[in-house]
Amino acid sequence: MKTFKYPFSIAYSDTDAGGIVYHGRYIEIAERARMEMIRGIDFPDGDNGFVVRELDIKYMSPLHLGEDLIVESTITDVGGASMNVEQKFVHGDTICAIMHITVVYIGSDMHVKRIPDSVLSHLE
Repeated sequence: MKTFKYPFSIAYSDTDAGGIVYHGRYIEIAERARMEMIRGIDFPDGDNGFVVRELDIKYMSPLHLGEDLIVESTITDVGGASMNVEQKFVHGDTICAIMHITVVYIGSDMHVKRIPDSVLSHLE
């Protein structure tokens, strides 16, 4: 699968009192990157799309106020109703954090269902 790149600039609202990105903001930034990754998908029959089932973050190097980064989102595995996504927070040549996420596909009835081929073809 291809890697989707999402540029992001660190603002005051992303940081703690020391000017370092607050750990919880990584989840919000990653969500924005995943939303860009699925932008343009026409979910069939009123399906709701993907929701996070599980996530794991490894923080490796802090990000600071004013820094620009790229969130690289790569689908690493696709199952019938779920997929795994790896998201790297990259500043220059430094990987600052790596997030592994499992998302599941849910229909309009809020139950897990098979990912439609039309959705998968958009992500390939």
